[in-house]
Amino acid sequence: MSPTAAVAEAGSASTAGAPFIAERAWFDCSAAELAPALLGALLVHDTPEGRIAGRIFEVEAYLGPEDLAAHSTRGRTPRNAVMFGPPGHLYVYFVYGMHHCANVVCGPGDKPEAVLLRAALLVEGEELARRRRGTVPGARLAAGPGNVAAAFGIDLNLNGADLLAGPIRLAPGASPATFVCTPRIGVAYAGEWAARPLRFVARP
Repeated sequence: MSPTAAVAEAGSASTAGAPFIAERAWFDCSAAELAPALLGALLVHDTPEGRIAGRIFEVEAYLGPEDLAAHSTRGRTPRNAVMFGPPGHLYVYFVYGMHHCANVVCGPGDKPEAVLLRAALLVEGEELARRRRGTVPGARLAAGPGNVAAAFGIDLNLNGADLLAGPIRLAPGASPATFVCTPRIGVAYAGEWAARPLRFVARP
């Protein structure tokens, strides 16, 4: 099914009234369907240091065991077990010994698919992000999957976090008027799957 606007109210200074997604059914669809629906959505992380929020503008879809670029193609492991659980959870993994990457687990049903969050434009918590990321241009604070996780304070402690319960949640936003689809980045090993247009990018 298509993501639906089943939502609950958020509350903060600049994200007040943002309607958090409140039903798991919103995530219960293929990654190829969820990925473009996430463009423009608001990613919010409430931390002990404060709230950080940003509009998602770049994602990649990973389509389950048949997708040779997806982590689930090798079957269930301790690392990717969250992908095999209910939709609407955060799948976090550590890569290259230095970066965390955050993914939204979807479906349909119990099919282990996920959407990688590749970039977001911050709308709240920039000072907090700068403490984590240093003196980089504002547009680069959460550009790139490792930078998204670093700016938002996402690490393996949040692997499996329920996106309906927090501390990380999503609010649907206005879909971009246009976006482009390209092959995913860094998956040349995936054979014919490397060429599929499963990366979705909107103008931030």
